[in-house]
Amino acid sequence: MTKLTQWLCGLALLGSAWAALTLAPPGLRLPAPYQQALLPLPVYLLVAFGCYSLATVGYRLATFNDCEEAAAELQEHISAAREDLRRRGLRF
Repeated sequence: MTKLTQWLCGLALLGSAWAALTLAPPGLRLPAPYQQALLPLPVYLLVAFGCYSLATVGYRLATFNDCEEAAAELQEHISAAREDLRRRGLRF
């Protein structure tokens, strides 16, 4: 099972529970304060997920490792390509 499938299954489970509680079947009646807190719950969860996503991206960006060997190798390839183009008559 892929991670996307796991997330979608969890989202479907939470969504169906939310819908069941919000639509209030005949045998289940929630008190008014709970009902008022339950209605905007998907918006709160979406905002929380956005905050978590931004924090995760920010953390990963702050702890990103540099690959100095790969950068040096890439600079060598660029120099070789420029030299090859100069031999073929292209001027920079």
